[in-house]
Amino acid sequence: MDRSIHSWFSPALGKEMEVAVYGHSGPALLMFPSAAADYLEYERFHLIDAVQGVFESGKMMGFSINSINSESWLNNSMAPRDKAVRHVQYNQYISEEVVPFIRDRMGATERPTVYTTGVSFGAFHAMNMLLHRPDLFDGVIAMSGVYDLKEYAKGYYDEDVYFNSPIDFLPNLGDGPLLEALRAKNKIFLMSGKGNYEDPHASWIMGEVLGKKGIHNFVELWGEEWTHDWPTWRAMLPSAIERFF
Repeated sequence: MDRSIHSWFSPALGKEMEVAVYGHSGPALLMFPSAAADYLEYERFHLIDAVQGVFESGKMMGFSINSINSESWLNNSMAPRDKAVRHVQYNQYISEEVVPFIRDRMGATERPTVYTTGVSFGAFHAMNMLLHRPDLFDGVIAMSGVYDLKEYAKGYYDEDVYFNSPIDFLPNLGDGPLLEALRAKNKIFLMSGKGNYEDPHASWIMGEVLGKKGIHNFVELWGEEWTHDWPTWRAMLPSAIERFF
């Protein structure tokens, strides 16, 4: 399997940010790490091994990026407003730096096909970016996520929290180009186990919110033997790709 590591100084974030690239052709799979993890988390926990055949065959290319959650919602020493600002900067980094990088790596002359995925907090980011930028992203596999940013904001609430909390802003989204673009998507998948530390209700509620806005989505809840841990996600991601992509 082709593998390469890239980095650049991000203007949006003011720091060096790394990206691991897997495979050689096919649509892009943008991979958001969990919690405060980094761009090599999926390697360390063998999720890349679980989907190696997808990348080797040219069915997809993987792009695993860094998080900045330890510099925003997971940093208890930061002022809440600073956390929100950092979150918005991360969104900007994704849309203005990572997506053009993906296009360049794929040698695309037009907008490439890009799907997002993530586990736990990474699932939140994967879903949130698709909902904000359907012009850039084509679908999502969100595993074991919580889609209410208030879960992480710990009582702080402003416009940036509202507009980055899918459970909050999506029900109030009126008819227009954004909603029309989201309704055109047909690869929005929410997956969760029912075992320890999983919150299947969060995936179900997110699916209901999407459905009420006319946005096609599929919610799949696995059994109680599937916990909030890597064996679950190593099974879920290749299963979803094989069946739906």
